[in-house]
Amino acid sequence: MYDIAEFIMRAVRMLKPEQVSKMIEVLVNHYNQNKNGKILVMGAGRSGLVGKAFGMRLLHLGYNVYVLGDTIVPAIGERDIAIAISGSGRTRLILTAAEAAKAAKSTLISITSYADSPLAKISDVVVEIPGRTKYSTNEDYFARQILGITEPLAPLGTLFEDTTQIFLDGLVAELMKKLNKTEEDLRMIHANIEL
Repeated sequence: MYDIAEFIMRAVRMLKPEQVSKMIEVLVNHYNQNKNGKILVMGAGRSGLVGKAFGMRLLHLGYNVYVLGDTIVPAIGERDIAIAISGSGRTRLILTAAEAAKAAKSTLISITSYADSPLAKISDVVVEIPGRTKYSTNEDYFARQILGITEPLAPLGTLFEDTTQIFLDGLVAELMKKLNKTEEDLRMIHANIEL
C-alpha cells in the first residue's frame, strides 16, 4: 500500500494543471449552460469500474450522466460530453466508442497515460494520468528499482486505475466548490434504494 500511495503522490506532481483546469472548465460550463445535456462515461475492465464510481458522483452533483454498457444509455450528440478512460489510449472498445462520440459531435474528454495515443489524438480535452498500463518492458521488480523505474508490485494497470480513481475523487471535490454544492446536496440525490 505504501508503494502504491507513494506512486500516486509522485503522479500528483506530474499532473499538468492546464489539462485539469480545462476538464473542470468544460464540466462546470456544461452544468451551468446545458443542465439537461448528457455525460457518457466510458471505460473497459477496471477502468470502467473507476468510471462508474466517477459517474455516480457526477450524478450526485446533479449531472445527467450515464455509463457505457448500462442498458439505459441514450443517444448523445453535440451538446453532450463523453469521458473516455483508457490507460493505454488504445483499448479497442473504448477507442471505437470515443470515435462514435466524436462522430456524434460530442465533446470528448480522455483520461490516459499517453498524450500521443489514438484516443488522445481525437480528444478535445486530454488529462494525462501517469501509471503503468498493463505491461512493463522489464518484468523483474528489483531490476526496475535499480534502473529507477519505480513501479511498485502492482499488476497490470493497477497504478493507472488507482491514480485515476484518486484524481477523479479530487476532481469531484473541486466541482463541489465550483458548483457551490454541499455534502447535503449530494446526499439528497444519493440513492435511497440500494442493492
